[in-house]
Amino acid sequence: MHSVVDWLAFAIWIDGDLVRSLSISPDGGIQENIGEPLSFEAPFWGGEHPVERTPGWPNQEPYPLSFHPLELGEEALRSLFGFVLEGFPDPEDVDASEVPAHGFRLLDPDGPTPEQRQAERDALIVQMGPPRFFRMQPDGSMLEVDLP
Repeated sequence: MHSVVDWLAFAIWIDGDLVRSLSISPDGGIQENIGEPLSFEAPFWGGEHPVERTPGWPNQEPYPLSFHPLELGEEALRSLFGFVLEGFPDPEDVDASEVPAHGFRLLDPDGPTPEQRQAERDALIVQMGPPRFFRMQPDGSMLEVDLP
C-alpha cells in the first residue's frame, strides 16, 4: 500500500503459479486484476464499503473508485497475515510489532570486511565536515543559516 496516492497492490502465488494479483489506485484505476477475487474482497467489490465525503470540504469531486484501496489493503493484511497496520485491530488480530523479523546482510567474500567498510564511512563523514543548513530566500536563492 502507498498511502500518499491511495494505491494498493498484492499478489498471491501457489506452487509458483500466480493465482491472484490486484493493483488499483484512484488515479490509475485498476492496473491489474488477475485471477478470481478472494473472499475478503467481495464486500468491497459489492459496494459495501463506499468512500464517504469528508465533512466540511466544499466542492468535493466524487472518489473515482467505489471503495478506498487502502481499506481493502488493510483487510488483505488481516485476511492473509492476521494483522493490520493502520486500521482498527480486532481483538483476535496479531500485534504486528510483536512479530520478530529476521534481517540479513549480504557481503562480497572478496570485498572489504565490515570493519573496513565502517572505516571508509567514518573517513567520508570526517571529509564532509559539519552539516550546513540553508533557507530559501524570496528570490529563490539559498542562504546558509545557523540553526539555534
